[in-house]
Amino acid sequence: MSTDTTAGHPPGPDSAGTLGSVVFDAPDPRASAGFWQALTGAREQPGYGQDWVALRTPDGWGLDFQPAPDLRPPEWPGQDRPQQLHLDLRVPDVAAEVERAVGLGATVLRENPEWTTLADPAGHPFDLCHAPEGDGLTVMGVTFDVPDASEAAAFWSRILGDPVVYDAEGMAMLGGERAVLFQQVEGYTAPRWPDPAYPQQLHLDLQVPDGDLDAAEQAALAAGATRLPGGEDTFRVFADPAGHPFCLCTS
Repeated sequence: MSTDTTAGHPPGPDSAGTLGSVVFDAPDPRASAGFWQALTGAREQPGYGQDWVALRTPDGWGLDFQPAPDLRPPEWPGQDRPQQLHLDLRVPDVAAEVERAVGLGATVLRENPEWTTLADPAGHPFDLCHAPEGDGLTVMGVTFDVPDASEAAAFWSRILGDPVVYDAEGMAMLGGERAVLFQQVEGYTAPRWPDPAYPQQLHLDLQVPDGDLDAAEQAALAAGATRLPGGEDTFRVFADPAGHPFCLCTS
């Protein structure tokens, strides 16, 4: 494992796509989107139909919600039914934002003066992290649970073309426009989508800038991804080496 915490690796020319949205599986996409819209101040994006709700936060993150009537929510922090990835949010006052989030329907899972872990009404964990220099809630990044943080960061660096800017003590981070982080967990249990016994909970949608899905698929496979069933003319489904599904999308 590298312990270089400053210098990043330059983006590669053969990335598969750019981070478009963090997609939540939700029994009621409209209700879940309502919670996150109230929490983050995001605006709904038009043109997605009744079954899919797309939000964009003031700081530019895409948060989308797709129907999953049989969602098995995580039971954090155990590994019998673990979280798979989660959002980290910066807030200037953790206690005040925890109170506000609970008022919107969140549940506190673990309290800490510097960060508190909560679950949204559908059961997805997220963290409120102390950032005293900020003037409101912003998205810090999306964090994957993985068996090996260094390997996960190297894979996603190849996929996204973003440099690894931190890699030490079981944590790693990419330094792109939108931060992607990796935390190493013991006894890691991977999603096995589409197996309903080991479902996904959230996934990333990556945008293919030039719309060439064939080229993007080849780049993803070369980086170490696995093609999964499903997909249409506008998207294809893959898994990273830790089993996390993600989609390459043209729109």
